[in-house]
Amino acid sequence: MQEVHFSCTPEEAKDHSYLENRIRQELGISKKQSLRFRWRKRSVDARNARIKINASFDAFVDEECTERFLPYDFPTVTDQEAIHIVGAGPAGLFAALEAILQHKKPILFERGKDVRSRRRDLAQLTKSSILNPESNYCFGEGGAGTYSDGKLYTRSKKRGDVQKVMQLLVQFGATEDILVDAHPHIGTNKLPQLIVAIREQIIACGGEIHFEHKLTDLHVSNGKIVRVEINGTKTFEVNHLILATGHSARDIFYLLHKRNIEVKAKPFALGVRVEHTQAFIDKLQYHGRLNDEFLPPASYSLVTQVDGRGVYSFCMCPGGIIAPCATETNEVVTNGWSPSKRNNPYSNSGIVVSIDPSDFPQPENPFACLEFQQSIEKASWEAAGKSQKVPAQCLKDFVQKKKSTEFPRSSYQPGIISVEMDDIFPAFVLDRLRQAFKDFDRKMPGFVTNDAVIHAPESRTSSPVLIPRDPETWQHPHVSNLFPCAEGAGYAGGIVSAAIDGMNCVAKICQSATSH
Repeated sequence: MQEVHFSCTPEEAKDHSYLENRIRQELGISKKQSLRFRWRKRSVDARNARIKINASFDAFVDEECTERFLPYDFPTVTDQEAIHIVGAGPAGLFAALEAILQHKKPILFERGKDVRSRRRDLAQLTKSSILNPESNYCFGEGGAGTYSDGKLYTRSKKRGDVQKVMQLLVQFGATEDILVDAHPHIGTNKLPQLIVAIREQIIACGGEIHFEHKLTDLHVSNGKIVRVEINGTKTFEVNHLILATGHSARDIFYLLHKRNIEVKAKPFALGVRVEHTQAFIDKLQYHGRLNDEFLPPASYSLVTQVDGRGVYSFCMCPGGIIAPCATETNEVVTNGWSPSKRNNPYSNSGIVVSIDPSDFPQPENPFACLEFQQSIEKASWEAAGKSQKVPAQCLKDFVQKKKSTEFPRSSYQPGIISVEMDDIFPAFVLDRLRQAFKDFDRKMPGFVTNDAVIHAPESRTSSPVLIPRDPETWQHPHVSNLFPCAEGAGYAGGIVSAAIDGMNCVAKICQSATSH
């Protein structure tokens, strides 16, 4: 196998004959020699009007293609030592897979429902604004990751084995494109069946997954968790407990605090979700090219500093929709997702302001940031008439401090209601958002327009609470068998980094067992 690298036009990148001839040319091989090739890496460079594709290939001259990777072989672990995991999101599921690979038996407790049952609750929320606090966009099989659109781009390469996560995703049903594209993406429509395949593998190996099993108490003795209480009635003895509950499970933070297990306030980010048409973003990013079959729907990444704080785009969803992601009945929360083809006519992104415990009168209060997050979500619910409609304002109106009287559209299905964002957010957030939008309009001329609509709030960017853990052992400093994990504990930020964190927690448990 040889690697070949070159740049070409978007049209050439989809022309098999061109690619074959170009690879032969790059390698200096004749037409008589057999050539097989496959994409290795692919990225779009749209910095200039002459857009190009940076292309890398694996080339096989006079030989057969080898497999891209060998599938992982999962052993039977029915009678092995158990590792208990709370939460069946990306961190919990990949912790379970790693446990099996390490010859441990994973036992997962998930407060929500399985994917299929969960979908019915999401339909009720979207169509009728009926929220199930235990089964929604955040809680249930696959966690928030199942309906987060499956963005897999990560900067977590120093944290662990990104390639292993990607290969496992392919093994369980993702396309090999995620191993190739610079910004890999699965799609919300394809994630559920992938999650089901992981569940079936865990169960086939002798692991256990218990749905509608909510952690309600912890029994601590001599600095160890000896039992967990589920649904207020059942108890299970545990040796090792991985806490992978996600950052929307606020009751877990309060439970830990109640049991004198240390938690701390943590910086996070909060703001709004802005929606443009996808055609508008394509035109801005692709120098006027529209409806282009040779280019993917365009995205953007924006960041600025305002009064010493970062304001930036978050979870940008090309060809996506805005979804209702509340977990309690008296709050409004937004998030965005895209299907695998990213072919919806709109694009959306969070635009968020960095929030710090020092912004509040009692920064030492472990719930200072969480309580602020909660207050914004409740204010949004009140402003929306105590419903799951979302407070909205046209973007230019927001910058100019005007109430919007008409809206071009919104993909948010429960509906929108005209609200001035000044009725929801404090000045230190509003001032930074307004200045940031002006900065972004200079970087992407036309970005601030009344054909764009902001929806409030984008508030679940990351955990507002940190669950401490020892940097060497990953155990909680005061509870030796508790392993705080991933986004809910403040140590990850997305599907891949959460999966890595879950696998690393299992590795730390196995290291500890070996050293003793």
